[in-house]
Amino acid sequence: MAENIKDEHILITGNTVIDALLDSSKRVFTLDNKEIDDLKKIIDPSKKIILVTGHRRENHGLGFMNICEALKEIALKNKDVQIIYPVHLNPNVQKPVHQVLSETKNIHLISPLSYPAFVWLMNISYIIIIIIITDSGGIQEEAPSLGKPVLVLRDVTERPEAVEAEIVILVGADKRKIVKETNSLLSDDNHYQEMSALKNPYGDGLACQRIVKFMKLN
Repeated sequence: MAENIKDEHILITGNTVIDALLDSSKRVFTLDNKEIDDLKKIIDPSKKIILVTGHRRENHGLGFMNICEALKEIALKNKDVQIIYPVHLNPNVQKPVHQVLSETKNIHLISPLSYPAFVWLMNISYIIIIIIITDSGGIQEEAPSLGKPVLVLRDVTERPEAVEAEIVILVGADKRKIVKETNSLLSDDNHYQEMSALKNPYGDGLACQRIVKFMKLN
């Protein structure tokens, strides 16, 4: 609008990645996929799951040590929880993660996953409660569309809409915050349901349809 484009020529569609995610989330349950088969072998459907990803350079060093110490405390105090952590290949991530977490029984450190397997893992909470702890921008957009609460391992995010919509919580690399917010979601069903039921500001899965319709009309 600042460039004098007429309002009737502008369409807010939502992010097409949400369309792709929702389509993929249906397909992954019928895929013949070895990674998914391997995940099924380690996941106990009677337990809650915390899915973790982390790779950002800003957390390297002390930040990752704090994150790992937080995950260890959460795991030791919540025996009914499984933490699944596909560990980034960067040595600055691998070293502290394996140093702190490799001996904790209910933490599974696995290799990075392909997109279909990761979508399956995000989406399995139709039978399992799942909390996602991440520093990934893409996951901040995707997980809420699957009804998953997200704790973001950053002090700031380029996606402030998610914070404003209360579908993600910024916890940084602060051990106390990570533990507190995770335990709150694990123990307070109302809090979990409120956060997982909020509307995703990034899209509703209909962006592609809106784009095609708009282009046909114009």
